[in-house]
Amino acid sequence: MKSLNRVLVILLAVGMLVGCAFSGFAAPAPKVGIVFDIGGLGDQSFNDSAYVGLQRLANELGHGTRYVESNTPSDYEPNLASLAREGYDVVWGIGFLMADAVQKVAKQFPNTKFGIIDHGYSEEEYRAIPNVLGILYKEHEGSFLVGVLAALTTQTNTVGFVGGMDIPVIHRFEAGYKAGVWKTNPKMNVIVNYSGVFDDPGKGKSVADSMFRGRKADVVFHAAGSTGIGVIRAAEDHGKWAIGVDSDQNHLAPNNVLNSMIKRVDVGVFEGTKMLLKPGFTGRTVVLGLRENAVGLAPEKSNRASASATAKALEWAKIIARGEYVVPEFPADADKLYKK
Repeated sequence: MKSLNRVLVILLAVGMLVGCAFSGFAAPAPKVGIVFDIGGLGDQSFNDSAYVGLQRLANELGHGTRYVESNTPSDYEPNLASLAREGYDVVWGIGFLMADAVQKVAKQFPNTKFGIIDHGYSEEEYRAIPNVLGILYKEHEGSFLVGVLAALTTQTNTVGFVGGMDIPVIHRFEAGYKAGVWKTNPKMNVIVNYSGVFDDPGKGKSVADSMFRGRKADVVFHAAGSTGIGVIRAAEDHGKWAIGVDSDQNHLAPNNVLNSMIKRVDVGVFEGTKMLLKPGFTGRTVVLGLRENAVGLAPEKSNRASASATAKALEWAKIIARGEYVVPEFPADADKLYKK
């Protein structure tokens, strides 16, 4: 009997040791990689906001993270593939320009999850790439709010908009901005100019200089990536107002950035990664707007608009979030609000 008891004690001890040994082998933390577009990290706007999301994944969830920058569009596909080949669980393409590359690489690596910002695929396309999540934003909703601020701030009744590339996602910024201006004052003049690039501050400054100097604009909103840094420099030079985009850009010219239209690319990357890692994920597009707190105004510490203008913009934010007003997302629809 004593021998039997000793055997049971030994077996119990061995079982505990084995259990402890296996408990030490916890599942490795997921690895998440980002491929930036040619605008690159340091644009103080779109790409930098995505990087904040990557940092949140590392700091809040303990994920392994890495980013890769692209010098030319031809780098997109090999950069995405290299992260997948290195065993990253989730790979993000930051920007619609990577749509084709993500679609192609996702087919090559069906066991890797992919996300893309500012693009969604059709149902038929998702059937071929069920491992992909598309994130879209209602940029027109947030842009409407800064349009209200611009209309209630201008002294010349002329405001401007500088876009980057002439593409649908930037059209949404333009449409929302115009709608915010014209719902406030339907007779106000809105000047629009597309620079054609996202990575040329010099060109942005030149475009904005002409608006401030020759066309009497005194508030200019940009949606142009790092090209918009030049817009802000021009506002500083002329003693006028610029409105930043994607990230809080007040620090670039604290006395000349009226506000910024925040586009929470970090939320897309952070929450999107959690969606992608859930068991049973299937390919789809998620659209984020004011209701999801994914677009909106900069924090109050970075706001230079008057209290009354800010209150009006925040009032509109509630109306839009409740679905009581649908902001136009196409410039042609916004143009109908203008009254000569």
